[in-house]
Amino acid sequence: MEYTIVYGDILEQNVEVIVNSWNRNIIPWWLLLPQGVSGAIKKKGGCQPFKEVAKFGAITLGEARVTSAGKLPFKAIIHVAGINMLRFATKYSVTQSVKNVMEIVNKKNYSSVVFPLIGAGSGNRSEEWSLNIMKGELDKVESKAKVIVVRYSAR
Repeated sequence: MEYTIVYGDILEQNVEVIVNSWNRNIIPWWLLLPQGVSGAIKKKGGCQPFKEVAKFGAITLGEARVTSAGKLPFKAIIHVAGINMLRFATKYSVTQSVKNVMEIVNKKNYSSVVFPLIGAGSGNRSEEWSLNIMKGELDKVESKAKVIVVRYSAR
């Protein structure tokens, strides 16, 4: 499988599905002040995706859950538990997140998906660390979907 790494805004990518690097879903979403991708989703897409993901309850580290995209122009959002309760990403949480997202993409036959750098930012890891871990896992995946990894840059 091939993937593309781009600079930009995850919400401006022309794909069917976006990935939200979320948390373990233990603290109610309305008590959190979403940052990064989650903050952008809430600001532009509304609260509906977060209300939906809350219904799943606690999410195992590295697992993924699908919700609607709210007001955003995507078919779905795949939320991953990319950081642990100490707000830290691990190699395990990032590789499992990538693996589980791609299993959902393949199972639901989504034609395209965009990832943020899982673990960078709120996960207290560098962009390079996250990108290297993600590339290592994406290199193992078989998929027909178009896959993009976005390194955030404001215009």
